[in-house]
Amino acid sequence: MKVHKIALLIPTLNAGELWGQVLESINLQTAKVDRKIILDSGSIDNTKLEAKSSGFETIDINKADFDHGYARQLLADAAQDCDILIYLTQDCILKDDNSFSELVAAFQDQSVGIAYGRQLPHFGAKVLETHARLFNYTSESKVKQLSDKYELGIKTASCSNSYAAYSREALKDVGGFPTNTIFAEDVIVGGQMLIKGWKIAYVADAEVYHSHDYTINEEFKRYFDIGVFHSTNPWLLEEFGSAGGEGLKYLKSELKYVITHNLLVLPKMIMSIGAKFIGYKLGMMHKKLSARQRKAFSMHRRYWDKLENSK
Repeated sequence: MKVHKIALLIPTLNAGELWGQVLESINLQTAKVDRKIILDSGSIDNTKLEAKSSGFETIDINKADFDHGYARQLLADAAQDCDILIYLTQDCILKDDNSFSELVAAFQDQSVGIAYGRQLPHFGAKVLETHARLFNYTSESKVKQLSDKYELGIKTASCSNSYAAYSREALKDVGGFPTNTIFAEDVIVGGQMLIKGWKIAYVADAEVYHSHDYTINEEFKRYFDIGVFHSTNPWLLEEFGSAGGEGLKYLKSELKYVITHNLLVLPKMIMSIGAKFIGYKLGMMHKKLSARQRKAFSMHRRYWDKLENSK
């Protein structure tokens, strides 16, 4: 069995209350992590100090230069001596001490380019976000390859930028992370790897607590950005197709979950569906909007600033 050299890489900015729990869960891992690096874009709290106390190296960048793909590529470049790159976001708490070892074990299959773990809702998460995690991250592990696109559509390429590990060889094979995408750099890399013959492993036993309680406005902005992402990366939909009936399946599952767990959430669910639909449609036609509207509708406002500055 090949012995891997592993790097743990985390983009940070004012990690806040959960950061201590995140670091504690990392320190409990049984897997040997050879390099631990954060890339910080201007924290003014104790994020960097606490990270250094837990053995992390620190790289600093200007907040204005941050985007998800750029940050992850800088981290990959900083860990050149490692062949497995585990990316974690600053709000992911590892569930148990075997999470890393379960994730990395997926690379025993040398055709696996990405392995991503199961996300569970944080303790106290609300109904809609709890359902989202349970629906999208099931208890059944799966290894996906290009031929699965006929069944899964665009979800074939989906993974996670919150908790995933990459083979350096596979990442290099697709030219690294893109540095000019609004977000979902993981989907771009995943799609390119699948086309080149690599596989994506979903490892249900590698678990983290990670969820967000989005407001209706935040859901609108998130789906606006998804629309922008799809319209600026048409090759993904051309290669993999849409999610097929997944959207309708999700809505049916969400409705059943809301009725079972808290019927009072139904109005928010209905408004959320409308916000997602309108946001996505506007994102797909973002070129027809003014620069001010695009920035107002987006969750990733700095993307538009960088786009304007690059012209």
